[in-house]
This record gives sequence, structure tokens and C-alpha cells, in this order.
Amino acid sequence: MVNITFPDGSQREFEQGVTALDVAAAISPRLKKATLAAEIDGERRDAFAPIEKDCKLKLLTFEDEGGRWAYRHTASHMLAQAVKRLYPGAILAIGPAIENGFYYDFDTERAFTPEDLAAIEKEIEKIEKEELSVSRFELPREEAIAYMEKRGEPYKVELIRDLPEDAAISFYQQGEFVDLCAGPHVENTGKVKNIKLMSLAGAYWRGSEKNKMLQRIYGTAFEKKAALDEYLTRIEEAKKRDHRKLGRELGLFMIADEGPGFPFFLPKGTVLKNALIECWREAHKRYGYVEISTPVILSRGLWERSGHWDHYKNNMYTTVIDEADYSIKPMNCPGGMLVYKAEPHSYRDLPLRVAELGLVHRHELSGALHGLFRVRCFTQDDAHIFMTWDQMKDEIVSTVKLFDEMYSLFGLKYKIELSTMPEDHMGEKETWDFATETLKQAICETGKPFEINEGDGAFYGPKLDFHLEDSIGRTWQCGTIQLDMQMPERFELEYIGADGERHRPVMVHRALFGSIERFIGVITEHFAGAFPTWLAPVQVKVLAMTDRNQAAAENVARELETYNVRVERDFRNEKIGFKIREAQMQKIPYMLIVGDKEEEGGVVAVRSRRKGDVGAMPLAEFARQINQEILTRARD
Repeated sequence: MVNITFPDGSQREFEQGVTALDVAAAISPRLKKATLAAEIDGERRDAFAPIEKDCKLKLLTFEDEGGRWAYRHTASHMLAQAVKRLYPGAILAIGPAIENGFYYDFDTERAFTPEDLAAIEKEIEKIEKEELSVSRFELPREEAIAYMEKRGEPYKVELIRDLPEDAAISFYQQGEFVDLCAGPHVENTGKVKNIKLMSLAGAYWRGSEKNKMLQRIYGTAFEKKAALDEYLTRIEEAKKRDHRKLGRELGLFMIADEGPGFPFFLPKGTVLKNALIECWREAHKRYGYVEISTPVILSRGLWERSGHWDHYKNNMYTTVIDEADYSIKPMNCPGGMLVYKAEPHSYRDLPLRVAELGLVHRHELSGALHGLFRVRCFTQDDAHIFMTWDQMKDEIVSTVKLFDEMYSLFGLKYKIELSTMPEDHMGEKETWDFATETLKQAICETGKPFEINEGDGAFYGPKLDFHLEDSIGRTWQCGTIQLDMQMPERFELEYIGADGERHRPVMVHRALFGSIERFIGVITEHFAGAFPTWLAPVQVKVLAMTDRNQAAAENVARELETYNVRVERDFRNEKIGFKIREAQMQKIPYMLIVGDKEEEGGVVAVRSRRKGDVGAMPLAEFARQINQEILTRARD
């Protein structure tokens, strides 16, 4: 007999060799149907695997991340099986489950098309209806290599050779299809429904540009058809909001072939960027920060001291100046350390909050580049706070309040994640425990909920990550607050304490937006390009009804500009309806229409992006209203 302990602490005895599915069936038939995988003593396992000893058991359904992972991992195998049936010459690479779906990489001479995806989907439906049992088996290393060589799968052979000598080499089989895989999977293909193939992409084998380009098929799968439909609707909405598309249409930014991964901000995009930076500067001044600017290129010695030269060099752009090695900075931190060291500090100077909008460069693989979300140069809105240990909690509380204020300004909800000490870390456990506990106390003091992410802190200290949720429910990791007990040591930072002795400060790395460029991409999609008035590149468009109204319309535009309102004119000889539609397409917050009636009455006809026709009003009244909207940075 085996004794099984459930998550609620209850226990039951079962025959040795019982499976998680058997346990689920003993509780209820509905639970057995819902069970997709199991967590046995904290490890994800197949629900059809025999249980041979006492354990803690959690049954995983689609509501659990582990259940979704097993469901979608099985879907990826069904995709690979369908491709092998239709295109026997296709060679398998890898096919994991990922967030919201799965993918599989293939090496095949045939270039897959959208029509091929439709055919593959039909074959997947057949595999589902066949309800093929899924089974797991293991082979010794050399037998596993020979087995995959016989099946003509060189990528699998390479993966096996790279596994540790003592690794258990496991395979999963469904019908005629066999794949090298660690699992877990669901017990049969009939259990995985509502599979949708989404897109095609290229992917280098093992992510290296030196390797062959493979064909990747992305897909997703949901337990319920309604959930799949909801997800596909959300994807379509996301396509409409794609910041790359809106960036072109609204004239915000471009990326040229001459500089892949290096964004060009166009006039309107620069206005938007500057408005965001102005808001950032105002908030930081209010919270007691000073701003600095450090050089873009610094010597190799600095990067060796910081550790970047040894651990990050592949992502750095380097050069030689006067026969010495230099690097374009990938991060602002080392420059900030030099600023602190430039003059002596007393405990009376602390906390010292130093902010920087630093342009950094990182060498990203070309296949990873994505609009403003993944670029090779970006403005990092960094800050480094130097403090004593007893100031730490209050500084974290203040920083969280600043983050909350700024994210709320854009209507972005967020979740906080506290990442604790990883296995590969520097410093004593007691120091880590104190820092982690201080972070917990600080968040609790703000009243904000948070989740623990065990073992995912930086090697130099625990951290808080802020995951923003946009208007269609997607999450983005932007803000971060990282405690650093190591960089002050590396750079020998000091302050004179109240006791007259030298002490080492503790430091916080802190980025609110993370990257100005990426944050612009996030809010472009969040607002679907319809930015709040204070942020909109063009806040008002003045439209002349006819040629004879141009002079009056010009006077309106000039008057608004005296109030520092960003104005664009449209005095073209076009129908007013055409001009209005064009302004709507440009997502301009307000249109002021000047015709004979308005000119005679000394008013303007106001049209709001949000409300439509508002009616006629004196220009001074409109100017007062829009100024109030801009000054308060109101959202629509």
C-alpha cells in the first residue's frame, strides 16, 4: 500500500502502482476526466504513471499551469505527428509548450504555407478522433542514440548526446509517432481538443545564427471551445493594436534596413517620447531624485570591475580607442557608481536618489528583434538609490508609491512579484534573509498584494518585479526594484557614519518604465494609438470648412498655440467629411471646425474623439477645458 497526502493535508491509502488518474477516479468521475497531469512530491509527472511509494499528490487540471502545460505539450506532439504523416521527409527538432500555446520546429525542404496549416489542422483532428494512447518508455544512452538514428532524426541524436551521462532518456509514443521527451503528457490524444495553428516563423536550431534556419509552427489549444474563441478574439484585437502597425500609421517611429534594431523616432513620436520624459522628470523631482548623465562609451577596466566584461561581453558592442579596449554601455549602473565615488559622502547625504535616462546598447540576435519591444539601443530610465541598511524599508515603500502613481496615470493595473535568493548567488544567507524580509515588510506596508517567486532573484540581491496588465488583459514586465549588496562592495563605495567610521552603503537598482522605447510600445497597444490628450502628439486639429474660412481658422490655431496646445492645421480644398475621417484615423483627441456660421458667431464647432460632436463653444472656453485636461494629465 502507498499513503497519499493531498494538498489540503488529508491522506488516503491506495494499492501500490496506483496512478493519479486512478486516484482521481476514486474521488469522482468528473475529476478523472479533468485530470491532465500530476504533481508528485513537487515534481510534474504523467497522470498515468504508477505511484510506487508514499507521496504528496496534487492533481493538475487545465486550471493549473502544469495541467495546461501537459495539455499543450501533447498538442505539440499531435502537430508533429500530423506533419510526419503529411510530409514524411520532415525532420523533427523541438516542440515545447509555451505560455498560451506551443510550437514545433521542423527541418524540411518544403516551405510551409497557410494552406499547409489548414491541411495539418485537419490531420490533427483525425489524430484526436483516433484517441491514441500515450505511453512513456526509457532507453539506455547508446540504444537511444541508435533508435533515433534509425528513425532519421539527427536533431534528437544531438540532444541525446548533450544530456548528462546518467540522465534518464525518455520517449513518448502515440500510435506510430515517437518523440524524445521528458513529458509530462495526457493519457490519450482524444483528450486534447480545440487545437488551432496560429502562425509560421523561422527559428535557428538552438537559437544560434550559426545553425540552420528551421520552420516553426505556432499553435494553441484550450479545453473549451469558448475559451479558444475568446483567445482568438483577443489575438485579433492585439493585431489591431500592434504598435509596429500603429507606429507606421501614426508616424511615430521607423526602423530602417540600415539600422536593424535601432529605432528612429519621427517628429510625432519624438513629441510623444518627450511628453513621457517630461512627466517622468516631474515625478522624480517630486520624490527627491537628482538627475545625472553618464558617458555612452567607457573603458574595459570599468566593465571588468562590474563583472559585465566576463559575464555579458557577447551582448556588448566593443571598440578600441588609443589602443585600449572600450565598450558602449549596455547598462547605466557602473557609470552611476563612478558618480557616487566622485566625492565623499556622509550619512547625512543618504538616502541619495540618483536618476538617469541613459541610452544603452545591447547586441540582440536579429531573430529576437521586435518593433520597440526588443531593440538594440534604448533609453533605460534607471535610478540608483544609495542608503543605509535602516533606510531600506522606507525607500522601498516610497519607490512602490512612485510606481503606483505612474502606472495609475496610464490606467495600467499591475501585480508585484518578489524574487528570492537563487542558488547561484553572492553574499551571506543572513544578509539575503534580512533584505528579503525588508522587501516583504515594505510591500505589506503599502497594502499591495504580492507573489513569491522562489529562487529567481538576481545573483546580487532579491528584487521586486512589476507585471503590468493592459486594456485587453495582456501582461508586461516593466518596472523592477532590485536590492544590490554586491556592487557597492565591488566599487568600494563608502559613507562616513554618525560614529565617524567608514561604512558600506546598500544600493537599489530601480527602473520604472524599464525602457522608454518599450514602454511607448506598451502604451501604444494599451491605448490602441488613441493616447490621452496630454500625451497625444497632436492634441487639436483645426479644420477650415472652405477656402474663405482659412484666415479665421488660422487665427484659432495660433490662439491655441499661445496656450501651448499642440495644433495641426487642415486647410486643404477637400470635403469636410473627408478631413474629419482622416483626423479620426489619426486618433487626434479634438477637431475644431471653422465655417461661416462659426466665424460669424465667434465660436468653434468642437468634435471629440471620444464623444463625437460636442457642439459650438467660444474658443476661450474650449482652451480652458483642454488646458485643464492636459495639466491634470487626465485619461479619456
